[in-house]
Amino acid sequence: MKALVREPGNNYCQCVSSHPEKKLLNLILAREQHAKYCSTLRELGVETINLPREDLYPDSCFVEDTAVIHKGKAMITRMGIESRRGEERAIKEYLSKVMPTKRIEEPGTLEGGDIIHLPDLLISGVTQRTNLEGVNQVSDWLDVPVITCQDMNIVHLKSYATYLGDNFMVITEKYYNHPVFDEFDKIMIPEREAYAANTLTIGKTVIMPKGYEFTKQKIKEEGFEVITLEMSEFERCEGALSCLSLFIDSV
Repeated sequence: MKALVREPGNNYCQCVSSHPEKKLLNLILAREQHAKYCSTLRELGVETINLPREDLYPDSCFVEDTAVIHKGKAMITRMGIESRRGEERAIKEYLSKVMPTKRIEEPGTLEGGDIIHLPDLLISGVTQRTNLEGVNQVSDWLDVPVITCQDMNIVHLKSYATYLGDNFMVITEKYYNHPVFDEFDKIMIPEREAYAANTLTIGKTVIMPKGYEFTKQKIKEEGFEVITLEMSEFERCEGALSCLSLFIDSV
């Protein structure tokens, strides 16, 4: 199993974020947290491929947004926010050497943080960053059905729901009763722990942000191992666990 990762660049503190603590961002600490994240992936058997830093793009460590990969094909995304366009170039250069690759074309937009990967289909948010044209292009190129969950008031769907495996979905109260998620076994996260909705599962181990004990216990009760990581410097940039890696092979 392999995943692309990229360390926060020198201008990371200029990331696109409306978080009230953005001004407290600490680049040194962000890089320490990123290094721990990468070492945790490796301990779980993931080979991390470290791309060179992109100092021109503050959000470039959030590599998940740059592509959607499904069954050996990749769709390079077109970011919904113009200042991030360009982050995908190094991703495209790497992926085009190892699999068939295509780019989303204007007027389509899509960011990987809106995509929930399932074995035989995708769930995509239609949000502030992703439009239906982008979703349709992804579905056509990857030859996979895509179910949509539309909410123009959010940035990325995976801030509210992530898939654990074994039909389990971690999901916030906001989407708990949404029909898109009716067929799943759902672990509901209370609003006070909403940030914990973004998780990353490797095998039967769930990586989640530190400090959310209610959610941690609920996940463990369903038979998953749990590892918690400090994510403060990514939360302040409105990023999260899944944002920091792009899996080339299925998780």
